[in-house]
Amino acid sequence: MYFSLITPAPGHERDAAHEWVRGAYTEHQWLWRFLPAPAGTARSFLFRRRDVDGLPRFYVVSDREPAAPSPHWQVASKPYAPNLTPGERLAFELRANPVVTSRSTNGKAARHDAVMQEKTRLLKDRQLACWADWHTPDRPPLHDLVQKTCSQWLLARCQRLGITIDEATLSVEGYEQQRGKNGELRFSTVDFSGTLRVVDAAALRAALVGGIGHAKAFGCGLLLVRPVG
Repeated sequence: MYFSLITPAPGHERDAAHEWVRGAYTEHQWLWRFLPAPAGTARSFLFRRRDVDGLPRFYVVSDREPAAPSPHWQVASKPYAPNLTPGERLAFELRANPVVTSRSTNGKAARHDAVMQEKTRLLKDRQLACWADWHTPDRPPLHDLVQKTCSQWLLARCQRLGITIDEATLSVEGYEQQRGKNGELRFSTVDFSGTLRVVDAAALRAALVGGIGHAKAFGCGLLLVRPVG
């Protein structure tokens, strides 16, 4: 495995910006240019985009080393084999797609945005049709609803990830809905950060290279960690 940082090459920022294909539904395809493979090859990388001064920086974990497809981009890569110790404390960042899964009467599984599902539950309990109909003071602000719902979503996954999270450090920000051409909700993203403690090194290592949750093709699921100084 490789951990790579892809950035515009110094002095080529304008040309790199012209080459960059921005968008939740196209960025993953654009990144394949750095990891060419035969048609039909399954996704073999995770990525996270972070913009700095209006220009993109891509963090990528992949099973082969990326290469810049033009002189307008630069790639810094290193072998990625996380050395983890139980009890070790790490700072983390994660952009994720929090969903919950339910089954219909015919047994088919369906995924639902965790925040929207909680909204639906709260409205049903009050026999209300939509959020705007809830006028009483007990209606939670959206920020609080996102904080509570998404924190619970991540904390519920800690055991399988081989970690514990210091809840006092947990930050949940940037809830954003991505919609299709007809306005339908396709997926949502949330940015988490905080401090974790390693419990099961093998399980966490698997999460670091395999990702967390769904929507990985849209830049979700890559867990970034660093030692707590």
